[in-house]
Amino acid sequence: MDRSGSPGGCGDLSDPTPLLDALLARCAFPPPGTAVTCAVSGGADSLALLVLACRAGCVVTAVHVDHGLRSTGADEAARVAAVADHLGARFEAVSVEVGEGPNLEARARHARFAVLPPDVLVGHTADDRAETMLLNLLRGTGAAGLAALGPSPRRPLSALRRHDTEAVCEAMGLVPFRDPTNADPRFRRNRVRGEVLPLLAEVADRDVVPLLVRLGDHLGALDEFVAQAAAKLDPTDVAALRAVPTVVAQAALRRWLRAATDPEQHPPDAATIERVLAVVRGERRATDVGAGRRVSRSAGRLHLT
Repeated sequence: MDRSGSPGGCGDLSDPTPLLDALLARCAFPPPGTAVTCAVSGGADSLALLVLACRAGCVVTAVHVDHGLRSTGADEAARVAAVADHLGARFEAVSVEVGEGPNLEARARHARFAVLPPDVLVGHTADDRAETMLLNLLRGTGAAGLAALGPSPRRPLSALRRHDTEAVCEAMGLVPFRDPTNADPRFRRNRVRGEVLPLLAEVADRDVVPLLVRLGDHLGALDEFVAQAAAKLDPTDVAALRAVPTVVAQAALRRWLRAATDPEQHPPDAATIERVLAVVRGERRATDVGAGRRVSRSAGRLHLT
C-alpha cells in the first residue's frame, strides 16, 4: 500500500463510484450475496474483476495462482492479497509447477484451471475475445472457434474493454502488475494484440474489436442451433446422417467421436470428419480417426472400434 492507504495506490483519488457503477451496469455478475471465486493474477483485467465483483455485492474469494515461472510470484500474490483485504474479500494463494518448454501458454492455462473451481470467474474482456477469435482463425477453426469466449456466467466482464479495466484500476489507485511476457513476440497472442489488431484497425479505419465480437455472437447463435439439431440425431445411423444438412451431420459426428475418445481433448479436426462422412456416403468402408480408433460401416450403421 502507499501512504494514502490504497493497496498499490497513487495518492489522493476522486470518488470512483460513478465509474464503477457505470461499468457494473455492463457486467453480468450474479445477485448480491452470491459466493464467487475470482481468478486474480494482479493484472488490470483481474484486479478490475475483483473490484467490480465486490462492488456487485458478491461474497468474493480472490485466488492467485503462481505458475513458478517468475521470481516475482510471491510479491504478486502479496499485492493481490492486499487488494483483497482492502476490499473485504477472502484471499487464497495456490502454486503450480509448469516449467519452461513448448506450448507454455497452453500448459500454464491448463495448470491454472486444474487448481481453480470449475465456476471460477475470470477477467476476460471483449479485447481478449477478439484476440482469441483471430488466433483460432489462424489455427483453422469453425463457428465454435470463432464464437470462443462468448458471454458466460464465468466471464462477467465480457462486454468491457481493456481500457475500461485499466480505468477501474486508476480510479481505485491500484497499480496493476505488468507481465513482461505480454511483450514477448515468441507468443502468437502478443503479435495478434500488438500487430494484427492495430493493422486491421488501420486498414478498416475503425476499431475492429466490436465487429469481431458481434460476429462471434452471430456465429455462437448459429453454432448452438446446429448443436441442438445434431443432439437429436443418432450419429451411428447412416440414413439419418445423410438426411440432414452436412453441417448438422458434421456436428453430430464430432460430438460422437469426442465423447467416445477424450472429451477433454480438442474435437476431431475437419479432415477426420470429412473422412467419416465419406464412410457415411459409401465412398469408403472404414477410416482411422486417431487415438487407435477406426470408424467402419455395416448394415446401415457406423461402428467405432
